[in-house]
Amino acid sequence: MQDKEDFLLLPLVEQFLTSRATRKPSPHTLAAYRRDLLAIARLVADHHTTPLPLAALPIRAATTRSLRAAFARFAAPRAAASIYRAWSTWNGFFDFLVAEQVVTGNPMPAVDKPRVPPAPPKPLRGARTPEQLLAGVVRPDQRQRDPWPERDLAVLALALCAGLRLAELLALRAGSLVGRDGERRVEVTGKGSRSRMIPVEPELDRVIGDYLESRRRRFGSRTVGPDSALLVDRQGAPLRRGGLQYLVESCYRRAGIADRVPPGARLHALRHTFATRLAEDGASAPEIMRLLGHASLATSQSYIEVTAEQERAAVRSNRTNRSLGTLLSEWSGAGDSA
Repeated sequence: MQDKEDFLLLPLVEQFLTSRATRKPSPHTLAAYRRDLLAIARLVADHHTTPLPLAALPIRAATTRSLRAAFARFAAPRAAASIYRAWSTWNGFFDFLVAEQVVTGNPMPAVDKPRVPPAPPKPLRGARTPEQLLAGVVRPDQRQRDPWPERDLAVLALALCAGLRLAELLALRAGSLVGRDGERRVEVTGKGSRSRMIPVEPELDRVIGDYLESRRRRFGSRTVGPDSALLVDRQGAPLRRGGLQYLVESCYRRAGIADRVPPGARLHALRHTFATRLAEDGASAPEIMRLLGHASLATSQSYIEVTAEQERAAVRSNRTNRSLGTLLSEWSGAGDSA
């Protein structure tokens, strides 16, 4: 019987990618997993005691020592974010192998990784843009074949007023809203299966209530049971990732604010707007951390730092400051000539 540690690495990579596919990552994400796994594996194979073709590399060759050396070579021409992503991919790969009892332990905690600062927030640009977006989606639009403004408004309001991630929105059930009037909350399951409760103000509660009532009129009361998906498409089926992204992008276009959405932000721009406005209105980093379900206080702190930069930029744009600068320049020139 073959020892599991003699299993070839490439078939195990394919098994890992197949297991990840059930999480519905984008094709780009799966391609990045494969690229990172194969890049490090090639470095391990090329610098093995006896260099091996990649197809002949056994998993037992991926030791702590060989992985450290491979990551050192991999890191030389690359940015910290790329190295960190590859490290995370290999860490997940070994967690999978441990769960499958192919290896007895994960060597990746002993392989150094760079510190990557959180990406800067990407809220919607423009002080009144969120309000224009909400107003835009409830205006009649003759171009829509089957308008459903109540549903569209509920999606945007949940993202802007509760700061939910895309996956969190898709996971919501009709019964996720709990509590009596005035004390309503939405129960959210976030990253790492961490649960949190987010207060729901009466305005958001009414938006969700109006949406659910419109859904009952469309599809019947039986479609709004506690365990049914909260957000559905125009056929009454649960919204999926691509459908939700398309819905939000179409709302941007209809409201005429597509040029104020940071590149690559999509729905996440709404979550970042929620957090940035919390910081602007005086929320602390721990409060933002709890509401957004962050694992690190540093991530939440970034919203406060961005707000401070925006405040300084606003002060810098004050015309009086520029006039003062001109005055000082003229004053200094007069002194030099005296």
